[in-house]
Amino acid sequence: MSEGGTEESSGAVGLPSRRRKAVPMAQWPDAARASYWAFHADRRQSYMGFAYLQLGSDADTEEAVDAAFDAVMDKWNQMRQMEHAEAYAWAILKNRIRDQQRKRQRRPEPMDVAAFEAAVRDNADDPYDGLADAITLYSATRRLSERQRDLITLHYGLGYSTVEAAALLGLEEATVRSHLSQARRRLARLLRAEDADRADEGKKTS
Repeated sequence: MSEGGTEESSGAVGLPSRRRKAVPMAQWPDAARASYWAFHADRRQSYMGFAYLQLGSDADTEEAVDAAFDAVMDKWNQMRQMEHAEAYAWAILKNRIRDQQRKRQRRPEPMDVAAFEAAVRDNADDPYDGLADAITLYSATRRLSERQRDLITLHYGLGYSTVEAAALLGLEEATVRSHLSQARRRLARLLRAEDADRADEGKKTS
């Protein structure tokens, strides 16, 4: 099966290069309708939880997720032939969240740093005591890759297992574990370095 094109965001499989007029659902084969609604039922709660952490508003979250599923519906018959349909759908969701953030003039970053704090605490190989303040942590998280930020939000913020997170993003579980491990170590290093810099600044001004 072919992937059908590339998505401009997050490196995931995405929109086909040639746009085709969407076929109304009433004209779909029964199997296509059933598979779409099964996908909708399986993913909606997860998409809502992730979008809310980015948007912080029930209304904005519902609007973004509904727009994502509308786009998925338009492409569903093509998606059924894709090798990485889950990654394609995730890329659509991320784009609709960005659209909503731009619409509300919000910064494209998580509303709560708790997931990232938990990721640092969970880094058994390189623990870091005394987490930096929220502003410092936000700065550090922006230096992670987008995929790493997504996975930390899903795993630590929403409590998804690595298997569940892998299914949502269309990745292998081993890839998810690797990204999480790299993200935890990088966050710990960045926060320790920032803390050391602030300590040095304090010595210079004392």
